[in-house]
Amino acid sequence: MRLSVLIPAYNEYATILPVLGMVCAALPAVEKEIIVVDDCSTDGTRTLLQNTFPGGAGRYTRVTAAPDGSLDLTPAADGPISIEVLYHDKNGGKGAAFRSALARASGEVVVIQDADFEYDPQDWGQMYNLIAERKVADVVYGSRFYGRPHRSLFFHHFMANRLISLLFNVLYNQTLTDIEVCYKMFTREVAKTLKVTCNDFGIEVEISAQIAKMRTLRIYELGISYYGRTYVEGKKINWRDGVKALWYLLKFRF
Repeated sequence: MRLSVLIPAYNEYATILPVLGMVCAALPAVEKEIIVVDDCSTDGTRTLLQNTFPGGAGRYTRVTAAPDGSLDLTPAADGPISIEVLYHDKNGGKGAAFRSALARASGEVVVIQDADFEYDPQDWGQMYNLIAERKVADVVYGSRFYGRPHRSLFFHHFMANRLISLLFNVLYNQTLTDIEVCYKMFTREVAKTLKVTCNDFGIEVEISAQIAKMRTLRIYELGISYYGRTYVEGKKINWRDGVKALWYLLKFRF
């Protein structure tokens, strides 16, 4: 089953190309469709992507990260890796970038990937196995709270994530531990049902709410690694997003 990888990117000059290398190295036997959406970056990310993929899209047999941070690309018309880069004319937020990427996705399985180093695509193996190989899941959530390597950072972020997940479970009758996690993998059938309206980080709640309200989906969760970063290192989500997430919990439930 082909895997569509959706990568919203905003001001990730230092990480976007190495992340693409990591994505291409994961699940080497699986055909991948990678869709990057530059959300009107201002730090050079846009120019870097345009220079790396001057045609906007291409197919490759091999994509690896070079020591200097660039990509080594081996083009081939029938290559198992396709990469397409879309560009927003103005900054719309992660939700807007996600919508643009989702509209282009055609794989049988879809996963969301951030454009930084906080998550490791090597963790996709078990997630993909549940959906594409064992065929017991329609949706698989990663969880940063299951004992895998997890960088110790901000206590208030930890508590906010726990609170949001707890309230979500109460409102939507679920048992998920980390609904704010980036890694959500689902089938193409689930992807087609998602009608995301949020432009900001509220998409994490909105996607989860729509999935939970379907009632019939087989939802799994498993532990993933988390290499979190500080605000100095480029982290973008803040306390305002946490407050808005509480509002979104109620908005999308009722």
